[in-house]
Order: sequence, then structure tokens, then C-alpha cells
Amino acid sequence: MNILVIGSGGREHALCWAIARSPECGKLYCAPGNGGIAEVAECVALSAHDFDSIVAFVREKDIGFVVVGPEDPLVKGLVDRLDAEGIASFGPSAKAARLEGSKGFTKDICAEYGIPTAAYGRFSDAAAAKAFIAAHGVPIVVKADGLAAGKGVIIAMTMPEAETAIDAIFGGRFGEAGAEVVVEEFLEGEEASFFALCDGEHVRPLVAAQDHKRVFDNDEGPNTGGMGAYSPAPVMTPELTERVMKEIVEPTVRAMRDKGAPYKGVLYAGLMITKTGPQLIEYNARFGDPECQVLMMRLASDVVPLLKSCHDGTLDKAEISWKDEVALTVVMAAAGYPGDYRKNTEIKGLKQAAALDDVQIFHAGTKAEGGRIYATGGRVLNVTATGATTAEAQARAYEAIARIDWPEGFCRRDIGFRAIERETQSA
Repeated sequence: MNILVIGSGGREHALCWAIARSPECGKLYCAPGNGGIAEVAECVALSAHDFDSIVAFVREKDIGFVVVGPEDPLVKGLVDRLDAEGIASFGPSAKAARLEGSKGFTKDICAEYGIPTAAYGRFSDAAAAKAFIAAHGVPIVVKADGLAAGKGVIIAMTMPEAETAIDAIFGGRFGEAGAEVVVEEFLEGEEASFFALCDGEHVRPLVAAQDHKRVFDNDEGPNTGGMGAYSPAPVMTPELTERVMKEIVEPTVRAMRDKGAPYKGVLYAGLMITKTGPQLIEYNARFGDPECQVLMMRLASDVVPLLKSCHDGTLDKAEISWKDEVALTVVMAAAGYPGDYRKNTEIKGLKQAAALDDVQIFHAGTKAEGGRIYATGGRVLNVTATGATTAEAQARAYEAIARIDWPEGFCRRDIGFRAIERETQSA
């Protein structure tokens, strides 16, 4: 079966890498892809937002299954268009993807179905939002309602910071995503990324991961799209996993079914593990990036029938098995990210780094030109390794990074520190 993956980031490289290993995969295409994806799939110059061209390409190449990676085409209805054309795909409908497309929509679902989450308010004007903040005090969390590439969340520790965040969002910092603002109570605890697959009726948990959102070591600096991740997440005990499924994920899937928008695809719950238990921070309607990279490294079962079962309604019969090892990925980003950064700088040493055992390098913002690799984005590489422990996987990933020659890039040096602390304490 010929397969098309939509997207161009590290998540899509990891998906392509896993799909290419499947006996069910014939010819693999990726639109638009990147410099690394070109090694495992044929990259085609199609925009993820050009639905007509995607449908025409699927017809031309006799593609039997489309995997939609990023959130934007999901929220804008690519899966709906594919369904209308009779083309099988992986991902939620536009109505179901509102769980990511509108933070306010998700908070209202939580309120209606008793799903544990932070107290909140939804606002369409700055004065009302500021009045809410004045009444509740700081610290407080200010969010652009819509899609903001992982950057539309501001944790305000002071009143001036909160008011500046409100003004920035309504002032157009995040474009259309800031037409409405959600203000939330600040939750204390440890964050975790929880993933479940859904076929509209059935829901099954995947393994959890932990992401590092802050740009600098020790969780300092502004939030980013993610500077690294690892799986498993030791904080997610079997008991917590059961609670998350029963208290958060299953009620959400039931709510979407009740509202005539059955959820199909992967549901990614960003959680805060508080003293009283798990609380939902937000939902994403696709695999996390860079969490997808560590999940694909650990997945032991064939990914293609697993993804297809979400479309076919047979998820309850699908095989899901995992490797016991730990996977850890370190993001190499362009200097200046998440602010301004240089593009088209050359990256050397990738073959030497990838030659290490148990190391995979997933490309995010790259292009291949004249036999060379150039950085084209903010988050550029995901240097991913596996090991018997988090410490072993971390050491292997940083050993690979030491072989990469890219003076214009940087990375955090402490990815996985929480898990390593737990390993040290239990040793």
C-alpha cells in the first residue's frame, strides 16, 4: 500500500521512519518533507494546506492511506476532505480537532463533563480579562485561544506580566489565534505528556513521555515548541495512567461522541500531576513534537495497522507493544530560537553522529541541497537515542551531538534530568 505523510517536522520524520519499516508500506511519500525525511521517503512539493493538490496527488500515485502530522491542516479540515473523497486517513475531523484548535472549547468540555482542570475564564476583550486576573491574583496562566505553534501560553508571575500578556495577545502577537483569550489558575506539580489512540468508539492508552518546554537548562527562559523529551515518564505510574484514562481521556472521547464529533486519531493530553492527582492542561489533536520521536523509537508493534485501525474502527483488536528501553531526544535549535535566528547555515557531521549504535537523528527544520544539509527552521534536529536507563540514553544522545559540527546551533544539556534523579534515588 502506498502511503502519504503530511508535514515537514521532526514528528513527521519519526512517523516516516516507523512507517517505512512496515511490511504494509509500499511506496512512501511525504509532503513537503525535509532534508532528513528524503532518506526514507520521496518528498513532494505540496503544501499541507492545498487540499485540492493533495487529493489529486493521492489519485495520481494510487495512495491507500494518508497520515496527517501537524495540527493546522487537521483544524482546517483536511481529514474531512479526504473522507469526502473516500480516502482513508489518520487524524481527527475539524470538529473533533477543536480540542486543540480552541482552548476555550476544551475548557468548556471539561466543565460540562467534570474533567479535572484548572479554573478558568474566556474573554474577548482585554478589560474583562484583566479584571479576572485582578480578582484571582498571580501567578496565573494566559493563553491565546487558537493555534499558536506551541508559543501562545504565558505563565505570568506578576500583575504587570499578566497585563502585558493580555495586551500582546489581543494586540495581534499570535494573529487569529489571539481573537479570544483563556485565563487559567496556575497549577503546581509535574508535567507529563499522555497519549491515547481513538477510533471514535474505542480508546487505548499509549506510553507517556515528558517534554522540556523551556529553552534553557534548569527549565529557565521562555516556552518553546519543546527542547527535548523522553519516554517512559516515571511520574506516570500504572495507577496514575488508570486515573487519567477514567477521569480525563475517556470522558473526553465520550463528550466528543455525544456532540456528534467522534474523535479518531491520537489524543495528546498535556497533564499536570498535582498533589490531588492529574489535571488536564490542554489537548493536542496530533502526536507531540518531540514526543513522537521517542514514542516511535520505543514502539515494538507495526505502526501502519495501528494507525489504520483508528480509521477503520478496529482499535480494540489492534496490537500495541513497546520496547522496555528508554528513549530520549535532544532538540538542536538555531541560536536565537525561540526569537530571531539565522537560516541556511550548514550542518556537518550528521553521518558520524548517526553511526553510533542506538542513535537516530530526526530532522525538523532542514533542507538537502547539493549533498549538504542546511538549517531552515528554529528547531532543526532531534538527536534521539535509546538505552537501558534514562542516564544511558542521555549519554548516548549527547555523545552523538558532540560529533555534529554546527556552530550556529545550540541545545539544552539537561534533557531527562527528572527521570535521572529518580533513577539515582532508587539505585
